[in-house]
Amino acid sequence: MCIRNNWTKTEVEEIYNRPLLDLVREASQIHAENHNPNEIKVSTLISVKTGACVEDCAYCAQSSRYKTGVEPHRFMSVQDAVDCAKRAKENGATRVCLSASWRKVNEDQYFNDLIEMAKEIRKMDLQVCCTLGMIDKEKVAKLKDAGFTAYNHNLDTSENFYPEIISTRNYKDRLDTINELIDAEMPFCSGGIIGLGETDNDRIDLLHTLSTQKVHPYSTPFNALVPIPGTPLENNKVVSVFEMVRMIAVARILMPKTIICLAAGRMMISDEGQAMCYLAGANSVFIGEKLLTTPSPDVNSDMTLFNTLGLKMMQN
Repeated sequence: MCIRNNWTKTEVEEIYNRPLLDLVREASQIHAENHNPNEIKVSTLISVKTGACVEDCAYCAQSSRYKTGVEPHRFMSVQDAVDCAKRAKENGATRVCLSASWRKVNEDQYFNDLIEMAKEIRKMDLQVCCTLGMIDKEKVAKLKDAGFTAYNHNLDTSENFYPEIISTRNYKDRLDTINELIDAEMPFCSGGIIGLGETDNDRIDLLHTLSTQKVHPYSTPFNALVPIPGTPLENNKVVSVFEMVRMIAVARILMPKTIICLAAGRMMISDEGQAMCYLAGANSVFIGEKLLTTPSPDVNSDMTLFNTLGLKMMQN
């Protein structure tokens, strides 16, 4: 199959507006042609630095600007991160993602600790990626040398709607970071959040932007907003699972080789809804009690569902 990076906005809009079941049928076929449809990638997110973030992302409990009850945690020790990774592997994860609530990456002792964490975690035959904020290609090169295999930097939403959600950085900052990752030949993960108050046109724009990067994302996570008390979006309506299915299906058609992750908000989705997401092309999840500050299904529930659906965990 030809991988396209030149989708037009009109083409994306036409795909997005197709009847949902038609979308799922086509996406499911494309998924089976490019991936093992009975495999799922299982990862765990480890928050090595939680809270006290200077950004004002309207959806986030970690912003220092909102009173959400999230207690800031000091930067995690290397040993504690390694212990978390061991538990993740015991639960079936093949990848851990190290997250720090930073605006951008500075080359300091904490950065050196991250390098050490990656080296130790790699010894466990686990993949390791990270999400650390804005970064330049020189620091990306050091992360690659340490064994990091991917870097997450979500676009969140469309360029037009972005200022409604975040004012402490702009969309160009996001895109510049992605270009730094591409130039450094670091596989990148980038996706978005639905339920922020965006329109269908904003979702189409997000999908268009993701699918027309010079290189498609290695992984695209889609999050359903979990309205958190104390944030500006605390009263937002929870999105329907069918909206998530539509995003996943369109992304699968536009980016056949990309791993698509059903990320935050799974606690709000029934087993049947999750199954439809996997049928539409999602082939990755995060396991563990929390995804940063939002709850996730417990590991036993996930394993039971995977067994029911006949999904085996990817080994790499």
